[in-house]
Amino acid sequence: MTEPFAPAALRAALHALDRPPPGEGWNRAQLADVLPAGTRFAAAAVLVGIVDREEPTILLTRRTETLATHAGQVSFPGGRIDPGDRDAIAAALREADEEIGLAAHHVEPLGYLDPFETISAFRVLPVVAMVRPGFELLLNPAEVAEAFEAPLSLFLDHSAQRVQYIDYRGLRREIHEFEFGGRRIWGATASMLINLRERLERCR
Repeated sequence: MTEPFAPAALRAALHALDRPPPGEGWNRAQLADVLPAGTRFAAAAVLVGIVDREEPTILLTRRTETLATHAGQVSFPGGRIDPGDRDAIAAALREADEEIGLAAHHVEPLGYLDPFETISAFRVLPVVAMVRPGFELLLNPAEVAEAFEAPLSLFLDHSAQRVQYIDYRGLRREIHEFEFGGRRIWGATASMLINLRERLERCR
């Protein structure tokens, strides 16, 4: 792995594993006119897996087209934090195993990105982790249509980030996105990757 993305450098850019970031999501202001005041957010976690290859990659999934929400979208493995989960790390590892069969012994959690809130009223805590190569995935076809890797360098390149505008609930909104292999990476997933880039840049 190239030096800028060695585990020590990544840890320095993240919230420490023993100090998960408290409080509301960094994007709360963007939801002010979408969700009513006093909305209760459910706790969720995702695994932002950086695969330790000569050129590091991000492990991503594409959701099946039959899901009730976010069908067909590119996402990280993850979901709601269940009562039986010890913490967000345990939830992210459990979801990664359930969704794509990624065994926990291939995963080394490093720290957290800033919490992100969704229009579906989830407060998502992204767990950044190194993923050792040699893993074999087993996709849950009810949830995941495919798993793939995209170069980490793509998401660190400002010129690769595109901005689109959509009308949502009568207002014009800015959407950030990336493209890789004919796949559109946008929404919460793109926002979390931008957050990773910004935290890395602040540490350089």
